[in-house]
Amino acid sequence: MLGRGGTIGILGGGQLGRMMAMSAAQLGYRCIAYAPEGDNVVSQVCDDVFHNKWDDNAALAAFAAQCDVVTWEFENVPVPTAQAMPAGRIFPHPRALETAQDRLAEKRFVEDLGGRPAAYARVDSRADLEAAVDRLGVPGILKTRRDGYDGKGQWRIGSDRDVAGLSLPETPLVYEAFVEFEAEFSVILVRAQDGAIRFWDSPRNSHENGVLATSTLPAGEPIEAQVEAARDLARQVADALDYVGVLTLEFFATRNGPVFNEMAPRVHNSGHWTIEGAITSQFENHVRAVAGLPLGDTATAAKSVTMINIVGKDIKGAHGHLDTPDTHLHDYGKAQVRAGRKMGHVTRLER
Repeated sequence: MLGRGGTIGILGGGQLGRMMAMSAAQLGYRCIAYAPEGDNVVSQVCDDVFHNKWDDNAALAAFAAQCDVVTWEFENVPVPTAQAMPAGRIFPHPRALETAQDRLAEKRFVEDLGGRPAAYARVDSRADLEAAVDRLGVPGILKTRRDGYDGKGQWRIGSDRDVAGLSLPETPLVYEAFVEFEAEFSVILVRAQDGAIRFWDSPRNSHENGVLATSTLPAGEPIEAQVEAARDLARQVADALDYVGVLTLEFFATRNGPVFNEMAPRVHNSGHWTIEGAITSQFENHVRAVAGLPLGDTATAAKSVTMINIVGKDIKGAHGHLDTPDTHLHDYGKAQVRAGRKMGHVTRLER
């Protein structure tokens, strides 16, 4: 167990690390972060930040020497960077990054555990894409196997004409058949170092332009009828990875049960509601897990909860949300306002 005043290292400089560090401070820990130069908002709440490249071995060694334990705040931290941290002191284990960073490997991993992803095909060439479309049909989504998030690195394929007109990127791809779904939801869990697992209630998620727009509780049907099966898969994923910390799996609720979409080995945007809406937030429980502390209660603390992302220039009018009672604003403090960029969120509660 990490003692009072211990240091937690965070790989990554974004808002997830920022909120993680705020929870760590509440528990009596200090945080330092490591991220390449950029708009690293984690620096606002950390004791120190290493602004170095991911492959700077000397800087990584100096960073690790100052940390009692290390974690990460986004899933595109290079695997070699995570592996450079001392064994037994980085949580989750870097194998979780290896699995989640390649969409093809991720789908095969989940299938091996009995999960059901959308029908898919590996695509390494235009001939592969044409064969995938012939076999799986249209519409479908062509995705890069690596580095895509919030709708980036994705192309909707609606016809053979779309295939012919697409300039394929020189990177490994995967084609996914379109899933007819009734709703989207996520399963968010935390797993302790002793293997104990707790789940938060699953929110109903809605997206706009590939970016999460809202997460709402209670989720209602058909989600609530499918949560248990989705949790069973999430538990298997966490145990197979010997995972420590918060893990998120996203699902489609369909007529035939839950269909796995993707996993995120980290705290997650759809869990931001837990800061005010749950007894213990995802950020606090992640810190508890990596520090070896007992996990906190994950029960929902309100009759209903709605989390709304603030994207792009909408942050300029964010204080207007506070006219509504029991509304909580989180401005991530990002200097650069860009279209599609997550700038903050608000959470509204009904007690």
